[in-house]
Amino acid sequence: MSADEMSMKPVRKAVLPVAGLGTRVLPGTKTTPKELLNVVDRPILSYIVEEGRKAGIEHFVFVTGRSKGAIEDYFDHQIELEAQLEAKGKIEILEQLRAELPKPGEMSFVRQMAPLGLGHAVWCARDIIGDEPFAVMLPDVIVDAERACLGQLIDLYNKVGGGNVIGVEEVPESETHKYGVVAPGKVDGRMATMTGMVEKPAKGTAPSNWAIAGRYILQPEIFALLAAQEKGAGNEIQLTDSMAKLMQDQAFHAYVYEGVTHDCGDKIGLLRANVALALKRADLGAAARAAVEAALKA
Repeated sequence: MSADEMSMKPVRKAVLPVAGLGTRVLPGTKTTPKELLNVVDRPILSYIVEEGRKAGIEHFVFVTGRSKGAIEDYFDHQIELEAQLEAKGKIEILEQLRAELPKPGEMSFVRQMAPLGLGHAVWCARDIIGDEPFAVMLPDVIVDAERACLGQLIDLYNKVGGGNVIGVEEVPESETHKYGVVAPGKVDGRMATMTGMVEKPAKGTAPSNWAIAGRYILQPEIFALLAAQEKGAGNEIQLTDSMAKLMQDQAFHAYVYEGVTHDCGDKIGLLRANVALALKRADLGAAARAAVEAALKA
C-alpha cells in the first residue's frame, strides 16, 4: 500500500486520554474522575463521546489511570438502577441511560501506569489503534457546535486527501503562552497549512494566536516518534513535540473550527459550561435563566 493510500484510510478510532489527575478542579476530583464531573445533568465525558459518535467514530480507546474505574462503570449496565427505573415506569430516563451504552467492541480501556504526559498517553493506545489514522479528543474540552467539532476536522481531512489535521481556536495574543500554538503557512479561510508549532511559548514569541484546542487527527507514524520522544515542556512527553517531527515528512493542516469551547478542566470553565449549556436546553433554559438572574441580583 502506498503512502497516499495509507493516508486516506478513514478515521474510525479515537483516543481519549482520561488518566489525568484533574488538579485544576480539586477538591472535586479527589474521589471523582474529572471527566465524570457533571455539566448540567450528565458527565463531561458523555458530551465528548456524543461528539465522536456524531463524527462517525466507531471505536473509542480510553487511556485510564488509577482511580479511574468509575469511567468504565459509567459505560456499563447498572442492573439494579435500570430495574428500579423500569419498575417505577421511568422509561424516558431509562432510555437515556441505555442510549449511552457502547455497542459490542465500541470501547477499549488501556492503563497509563504513570502520568508522563499527553504524548505518552497517546502512545499507550498504539496497539489498539494499529496502522490507521486516528483522532485524539481531550476529554475535558466540550465544544458546543452545530456540526460536531471532530466532524468538521474529518470533513477537512477528506477534502485535503488525508494527512494530519489539528483543531485550533483563536485566542488573545496575551494568552498564547498558555497553549500549544501553531505556525500557519498558507491561509485559506478557516484552514491553513502548518509550518510548525510550539508548546506554551514564552510571552511575545508565539508564531500566531491559533491555539491547539484538544481535537486532532493523526497518522499512525506518530507512535514511532512518541516511543523515542524525550521529555519537553513541564517535564512531560509532549504530543506536540512528536507532531513537529512528523511534520517534516507529512502534511499538517490547522482548522479554526466553528463552535464555542468550554475548558471543563478549569473551575470557571466548568461553571461557564454549566450555565451556557443549561441556558440552551429547551426543557431547562427558562428556569436556568431565572436562577442565574436571581443569583446576580442577590
